Amino acid sequence: MAFLPIQIVVLMQLLMILVASLCLMKINGVDLGEELTGGVHGGGSGQEQREFDYFKLALQWPGTICQGNHRCCASNGCCQGSNSLSEFTIHGLWPDYNDGSWPACCNGPRYDSKEISTLTDVLKKYWPSLSCSKSSTCHGGKGTFWAHEWEKHGTCCSPVIRDEYSYFLTAINVYSKYNVTQVLNEAGYLPSNSEKYPLGGIIAAIQNAFHATPELQCKGGAVEELRLCFFKDFKPRDCISEPHIKSYLVASSSCPKYVSLPDVQASSRYADTRVAF
Repeated sequence: MAFLPIQIVVLMQLLMILVASLCLMKINGVDLGEELTGGVHGGGSGQEQREFDYFKLALQWPGTICQGNHRCCASNGCCQGSNSLSEFTIHGLWPDYNDGSWPACCNGPRYDSKEISTLTDVLKKYWPSLSCSKSSTCHGGKGTFWAHEWEKHGTCCSPVIRDEYSYFLTAINVYSKYNVTQVLNEAGYLPSNSEKYPLGGIIAAIQNAFHATPELQCKGGAVEELRLCFFKDFKPRDCISEPHIKSYLVASSSCPKYVSLPDVQASSRYADTRVAF
């Protein structure tokens, strides 16, 4: 019995060493995971990256975004006065998961502008930055809007899309094939600073054209983003789950029953600031 306390001490020391070793292995594993994958939204950083479930093409309405833009610069599409300001432009092509989360900053090459040099003119028109602010990149620091979209989302599009050029070209092709602006214009939903349109009517127009339900985001009662969802073969699919589609036609979390599509080119505030480079 006199030796029992010593045995207990030895056992406790061995147990502490074992626990410390396991903790060290776990810490090293997390560090490696964060370095390689950059984490998964909604799932915590350091988790092993799994393949995405579907694509989401995010489109932005310049009229809404540019209304709140008080600064112009050479890279700000709001200041260019191009025809693209009266149509939806691309925000990004995003790989998403069915559970509402999405992968981000996956293992892939950094953005290289030379890779898409032949697409630059098209991208400036249909995928412009609508801000003078630099965007964060996955490797630290700030970069262009295109760099942000490729590094955060494009690198996670494998195995469907494996390189930078294909990512931007695919997004442009899908954007052109599923022309949201044309569909809405033909249905009578035109840019206006006075008209209010039924949210359900806008959604129904997209449903009738593409046989899928889009996702909308609004700001101050104006459409800010419209998102189309696709299977991996780029056939349209619903962005909203079936049980929620009916209620979504009436109003969404950010959009009221009636919404606007502001015409930024008719805004006097924009006209006053667009030349202030």
